[in-house]
Amino acid sequence: MNFTVTPESVIAAYGLGAVTYFPRQSAAGIEPRTALFLSSVGLPASEVFTSRMDVEDPYGPDVDAITLGSRFEHYGLQCPEESRSWWSLGYLFTSLLALDPVSGKVFAFPDGATEYIELHRDIESLVFALIELRKLENDHDNGVDPEKLAFRFREAVDAFDATALADEESQWNLSMEELEQGIW
Repeated sequence: MNFTVTPESVIAAYGLGAVTYFPRQSAAGIEPRTALFLSSVGLPASEVFTSRMDVEDPYGPDVDAITLGSRFEHYGLQCPEESRSWWSLGYLFTSLLALDPVSGKVFAFPDGATEYIELHRDIESLVFALIELRKLENDHDNGVDPEKLAFRFREAVDAFDATALADEESQWNLSMEELEQGIW
């Protein structure tokens, strides 16, 4: 399988030390393209996207730290039935991101919400958007006009995967609005 997002592009944007590669999953039910992407291209981490990289169980033996259902129950939250087996990826700004291992889609649970938004068609699309965000952050630090940056980000991400910006309440849309309003 070929990917548009390459290991080199992730390393160029984030550096080798900020990329986590996952062992090729042989667990039943994981979508093969997702497993290959995570093991060969990896998942970056930054202050904006904190991936769940710890392999130790932070909750104890009664809680499955990877799947959402167990984690939500641990915190006394209701978890939509269809998302109970989804895997926690980490946090994008204030949204919990989860991966449906069967379909490969990425979903966001906005801060404090138990309902979710489909955020990306697949893990590659998430990483593509994270690379575009890293470019935006670097250019923002160098004084490029925020409105131009938001436009460029939306244009690139929408061309790769329109799902990311389809919902007005997606973390991507909210973040670009904050950028344009000078909140960054």
